[in-house]
Amino acid sequence: MHVPDGFINAPTSAVTGIVAAGAIALSLRGARRELGGTSRASEAERGGERTAPLAGLVAAFIFAVQMLNFPVAAGTSGHLLGGALAAILVGPYTGVLCVSVVLLMQGILFADGGLTALGVNITDMAIVTTVVAYALFRGLVKLLPRSRRSVTVASFVAALVSVPAAALAFTVLYWIGGTTDVAIGKVATAMIGVHVLIGIGEAVITALTVGAVIAVRPDLVYGARGLRQRLKLRVNGELVDAPGASGPQPAPVAARSHRKVWITGLVASLVLAGFVSFYASANPDGLEKVAADKGIDEKAEDHAAADSPLADYGVKDISDARISGGLAGVIGVGVTVVAGSAVFWAVRRRRSDDASPASTETTV
Repeated sequence: MHVPDGFINAPTSAVTGIVAAGAIALSLRGARRELGGTSRASEAERGGERTAPLAGLVAAFIFAVQMLNFPVAAGTSGHLLGGALAAILVGPYTGVLCVSVVLLMQGILFADGGLTALGVNITDMAIVTTVVAYALFRGLVKLLPRSRRSVTVASFVAALVSVPAAALAFTVLYWIGGTTDVAIGKVATAMIGVHVLIGIGEAVITALTVGAVIAVRPDLVYGARGLRQRLKLRVNGELVDAPGASGPQPAPVAARSHRKVWITGLVASLVLAGFVSFYASANPDGLEKVAADKGIDEKAEDHAAADSPLADYGVKDISDARISGGLAGVIGVGVTVVAGSAVFWAVRRRRSDDASPASTETTV
């Protein structure tokens, strides 16, 4: 759903740029709490100390999976947006930053998503998806039983709804500042219709990923913090509460080090971007298809970075499409994980620096 230059007029793009900048500033403050880093951190913040190194990896994973367009209808494809996945794994504020880093890398290096439309894309793909998904996720988690399965189910539903919500947000922006005269009702019907289908793919990817992480390291899933389960014993083939189990106990954790999870995630991202992406659908994504069918792309502009050595997810001057695309994907994952990790380590370090001795003194 990357919006190119020329779809939305300059005033509306400028306003969304201001909104995006404000949201990023707010997210930087919120991410300091989510990523922890103080000696007096709460339990949730101490969990952030474990997830801080994973935030850059989440951004890289989203970049990799976004290269995997999947078919959703005749002549149309879709790809992960990632807001729901990022918010559930590392927190809503950090999630906004994760997706924003991905969009920035895609716009500058790969000519994907207009530079003047960067505010539109961050507002639509980072802010709307994350806010909608996490709000729905938290509501469902409170209603459902406190279990890992409930977290996975809530992830599926939240991701599913977040995609048509982003399509609706784009429709509103186009209604306000679209550059062509197209009946907004037709745009809304087409956008929401196709993105409901794309949302199913988003939901499957999100639920599988969250489920895989929570199965081995529930302590690394922000949305599962505080998850508890009663100790059980099997008696005559049935599970019963263990004697003396006074209240819920922490869910077991397979290993305390996050290194294996980080390495596994990075290798998976490199394989997806460097190899599996070659087999992705070549059909236009939902926005591209609707734009072509409804004529809202009449004033689309060439990307300012169209001459980038990595434009269109290929390495310039390498004729073999498989090698060119795979190498571009690997470079993208590497750049994104480095950029994302630098941002999140800086945020966490700033949080630690803010905890001055004076602020941690107690009176007797």
